[in-house]
Amino acid sequence: MVGADTAWILVATALVLFMTLPGLALFYGGLVRSRNVLSVLMQTMSIASLMTILWLVAGYSIAFGPGETGYWGGLSKAFLNGVDADTMFGTIPEILFFGFQMTFAIITPALIVGAYVERISYAFVLAFSGLWMLLVYAPVAHWIWGGGFLSDGGIFGEVGARDFAGGVVVHETAALASLVIAFVLGPRLDKSKPPHNPGMVMIGASMLWVGWFGFNAGSQLAADGGAAMALVVTHISAATASLTWVAYEKIRYGTASLLGLATGAIAGLASITPASGFVGPVEALIIGGIAGVITQEAVNIVKNKIKIDDTLDVFAVHGVGGIFGTIMIAVFGAGAWGAQLGTLAIVGAFTLVVTTIIIKVLQIFLKIRVSPEDESTGLDLASHGERAYDLTS
Repeated sequence: MVGADTAWILVATALVLFMTLPGLALFYGGLVRSRNVLSVLMQTMSIASLMTILWLVAGYSIAFGPGETGYWGGLSKAFLNGVDADTMFGTIPEILFFGFQMTFAIITPALIVGAYVERISYAFVLAFSGLWMLLVYAPVAHWIWGGGFLSDGGIFGEVGARDFAGGVVVHETAALASLVIAFVLGPRLDKSKPPHNPGMVMIGASMLWVGWFGFNAGSQLAADGGAAMALVVTHISAATASLTWVAYEKIRYGTASLLGLATGAIAGLASITPASGFVGPVEALIIGGIAGVITQEAVNIVKNKIKIDDTLDVFAVHGVGGIFGTIMIAVFGAGAWGAQLGTLAIVGAFTLVVTTIIIKVLQIFLKIRVSPEDESTGLDLASHGERAYDLTS
């Protein structure tokens, strides 16, 4: 199965990168006002490039190096030291495993873009994303996926945290970081304008949906029935959540929107991610059905009750979805309650503290928010000297 496994993970790696470029870029780009669409594309693509380099330099080693402390993997594999085309990781070349995990390290900080669009400085985006990936994402990946202290045999005993493809490692960390940075930034000056291009949102969401098959089914790291099941339950959850979102939207507001349908699909995908290797089709139907309602309620709570301008609802959709899916693993008996809840608490606290420290340190050297004049002009022109649309729209 070495050849088949390698072929599948090659495809899965491309699919996960496709989620960020162009999927997430278009999804977020369509949700902002036309004067900021290029800035969102710029931020997303820049993060993809920077994370690639940092993953090579140190990120992969921190996450998947042979560290003995259980807290980080060390730097013995920095710059892929000791890894060549013949080095194996299970049934696939380790260089391929490096590449597959690199796409996760790309999309996780890219998800945070949705929280701060339309008002953040470009330099801060790059500095924050790089430090955050190395200091938050990579250590957490080691704790759960790299044999660290939250995995099997760690502090929770024989059965450690169950997170198949990133409900904790990706979605909880990115979402909590989003909440922190949105709180520090403060709200946009003008939140009244609707998304400029719902059609672009739908296209981006559809690309994310397709790419998510690589994200979840690829995490099996094999071309087998487990990968096939992960693919199918991923699709079922997304489809179900898209419909329950618009059904709930119709009940509450009287209309069912394309934006709601697309957002509901993303909520279903985020929710099934941690459980996709542990549940079957019926459980996926339940997870997706509930996700479309609770994530929509979370959007209302964050925007109207807590009043944090998490612009594109990263915490409500990805965070609540990922946390919900992680808990459902225990509900369906595929994981231990203590390990699931304990992992969420530990990773959540770590993410909040370290993210806050990173922001506060960077604020000493960099301006986090653009000027009111630049925000009114739009970041496309003010920060990058470009425009894609008529700025009056």
